[in-house]
Amino acid sequence: MSDQLKITLAQLNPVVGDLAGNADKAFGAFEEAKKAGSDIVALPEMFITGYQIQDLVQKPAFARDALAAVEALALRCKDGPVMLIGGPLWEADKHYNAYFLLRDGRIDGVARKHHLPNNAVFDELRLYTSGDISGPFNVGNVRIGCPVCEDSWHGDVAETMTESGAEFLIVPNGSPYHRDKLDLRMGHIVARVVENGVPVIYLNMVGGQDDQIFDGASFVVNPGGELAVILPPFEEAYEHIVMRREADGWRCEPGTRAPQPDAWEQDYRAMVESLRDYLGKSGFSKVLLGLSGGVDSALVAAIAADAIGPANVRCVMLPSEYTSQASLDDAAGVAKALGCPLDTVPIKAGRAAILETLAPLFEGTEPGVTEENIQSRLRGLLLMAISNKFGEMLLTTGNKSEVAVGYATIYGDMAGGYNPIKDLYKTRVFETCHWRNTNHRDWMMGPSGEVIPVSVIEKPPSAELREDQKDEDSLPPYDVLDVILEMLIEEDASVPEIVAAGFDRETVKKVEHLLYISEYKRFQAAPGTRLTKKAFWLDRRYPIVNRWRDPG
Repeated sequence: MSDQLKITLAQLNPVVGDLAGNADKAFGAFEEAKKAGSDIVALPEMFITGYQIQDLVQKPAFARDALAAVEALALRCKDGPVMLIGGPLWEADKHYNAYFLLRDGRIDGVARKHHLPNNAVFDELRLYTSGDISGPFNVGNVRIGCPVCEDSWHGDVAETMTESGAEFLIVPNGSPYHRDKLDLRMGHIVARVVENGVPVIYLNMVGGQDDQIFDGASFVVNPGGELAVILPPFEEAYEHIVMRREADGWRCEPGTRAPQPDAWEQDYRAMVESLRDYLGKSGFSKVLLGLSGGVDSALVAAIAADAIGPANVRCVMLPSEYTSQASLDDAAGVAKALGCPLDTVPIKAGRAAILETLAPLFEGTEPGVTEENIQSRLRGLLLMAISNKFGEMLLTTGNKSEVAVGYATIYGDMAGGYNPIKDLYKTRVFETCHWRNTNHRDWMMGPSGEVIPVSVIEKPPSAELREDQKDEDSLPPYDVLDVILEMLIEEDASVPEIVAAGFDRETVKKVEHLLYISEYKRFQAAPGTRLTKKAFWLDRRYPIVNRWRDPG
């Protein structure tokens, strides 16, 4: 009877739809495992296709190609360790989220996902068929259960597998990041360990896909709740773990114990890595953004510089007659501190020409928001022209507070291909700027030190679309607005509950109204990094036309 099993955990970053590239990456993991003398190499959930593939799985040609890629990979991995890899399985006109065992040049076993998540960013109940709970895989004379991702969050799958003889569990995951997610995962896995008395290996993928970022941090928990291994977050990694049979069952020998940063660092890294992958996987190597001298665009510039290097980030200042000298100086200060090129494109003459063109139609009306928004839309036009001309993706820079209440101009400052701070409230924007100024890590490609001048962080926020404009002319102070928004969005709190928390009812109703009437803007907004459990897009799906308001 074997008393030891060596397993290579491959915490890697696939690309959705790149079947050949993902297969090559899996084969690279196989060779690493073979070189290390491992018995098994394990890859995450749906690795052959990348994750999430959404409705792509329902395309028969894609499903056939994915299975063919797994079969071809099995042939390439004929001589060496057993491979475990995730991918879709289409059989009898049903789609399964499956985990394959590859051995002797063929698919030699399949576990089908039983619990299909249908909440937050997941829509698997519509896309896949629930599989019966699978029995354990046999590797040599060891029986290994493989609950697929969500299956490990429920007690029945692990219990059935261990009752069927599983001596430990390997859980393949495509688990996207949100703030404090590791604690949530750890709680579920420790529960499975306690309930069944067997070690659990939790293997997660890394990398960005659209708004989601997979943060890795794979780990192994032994009976008794001992954390034997935990891998770094957001980084590709191999870990060759040793499972050893002892008198009272299997245990994992102690291995890597990578530090897990706090929520501020994890959020910032999520924004950097998601932007880096969104660009790289979309074929872009350069970006541009409108650098206004304000805190939001300064933070986006820092994130972009850290993601792809300052030389690849074009900052553009587009001043109007309402742009203050302080904003001009601050924009120049940010670009200089980061080492990014800065172009200045004045819009005064262009705005005057547009107003002249519209003058016959607008005659007899009072100037107002329309004229103000012409500035924002003209900036969007010019930035998109530069983007088209030079092949640089335009980044948009609205924070979650602005996106929530519609304090952004559609077809203006909302123009762009990606928004890394889309899920970051304004108050967290300020704190994140302070954090970046005092912290630097080796995964950041931008410079260390104060990259966002304190003058940018401390000045009153303003869109500068009219004389002496301040955000608080139109909105409650951000420390008030953000708490109300968090209660409305993250907590689904009622108006009376928010009022009971100490907020003025008229203010709460105004914020609620702005939130609902801005849905059409969010529907057309660029994707951005998901940091919370209620990010705008798949986490929170509201009708655009909606007359209901909380009567409380």
